[in-house]
Amino acid sequence: MDKNRSHFLVRFRGLIQAGAALLTNIHLPNFLKGTLYQGKGKYLCVPGLNCYSCPGAAGACPIGAFQAVVGSSKFRFSYYVTGILILLGVLLGRFICGFLCPFGWLQELLHKIPSPKLSTRRLKPLRYIKYAVLLIMVVLLPAVIVNTSGMGDPFFCKYLCPQGVLEGAIPLSLTNAGIRAALGKLFSWKFCILLAVVVGSVVFYRPFCKWLCPLGAVYALMNHVSLFQMRVDRDTCVSCGACAKACPMDVDITRTPNHAECIRCGKCIKSCPTKAICYQYGFGDKSKTEIKEN
Repeated sequence: MDKNRSHFLVRFRGLIQAGAALLTNIHLPNFLKGTLYQGKGKYLCVPGLNCYSCPGAAGACPIGAFQAVVGSSKFRFSYYVTGILILLGVLLGRFICGFLCPFGWLQELLHKIPSPKLSTRRLKPLRYIKYAVLLIMVVLLPAVIVNTSGMGDPFFCKYLCPQGVLEGAIPLSLTNAGIRAALGKLFSWKFCILLAVVVGSVVFYRPFCKWLCPLGAVYALMNHVSLFQMRVDRDTCVSCGACAKACPMDVDITRTPNHAECIRCGKCIKSCPTKAICYQYGFGDKSKTEIKEN
């Protein structure tokens, strides 16, 4: 991928994010009706974190779909959803987080609200929490803790995911009196999590993506082997450090171009004075992807 195309993607990233959020939730009239789309599209998983219970949702959330199978009394592993996640991870990696995830886009919009901004560089160890969430809440608990019928709860979706409250519970309760009457302590707990993420997103850049998102953890594991990669030309780079300062995910792109935390947002591309950084699709010349230390 040449540098002009890279800058094009970076320049129009906001529009791409908005378009992805719209396509993921294309059934907008359902927000007024208080109903869910039940068509065949719900058998397909969207790439980003987007609640199945959102009135406008066009497809299924991969984390929710995975938990539904893991917690089933008939199945204990979802080869279909796992295959989709691996395919998406190999094709795009965390490009999905940076360009195609509706909840990631929402956090970025919240971060644009004028307020003091706090750095997360000293909070890097917290990034490992999302892997624990993936292992424990998404995989292990739904499979191990089951009721008398052999069914397990979707622990992440039910107890932690703020997207379910934002896209599902809140809009449905506004149009459905029965759902409003049924809201209880669990909704209050999830609403507090959503509120914490909203407030946190104003002062921190993408806190949920960095520290808690299990879908981000899946794509992070695939980032280094994904076909969509970052390329740093060491012959052009002057080691000025501008890209590391610009990176909101606390990555030094010159040392680790395809770090697990890199969401391919392109802020390093915009900040580079010598245009040494660009996107690369496929595995090109590896001799120019890292800066050698003296």
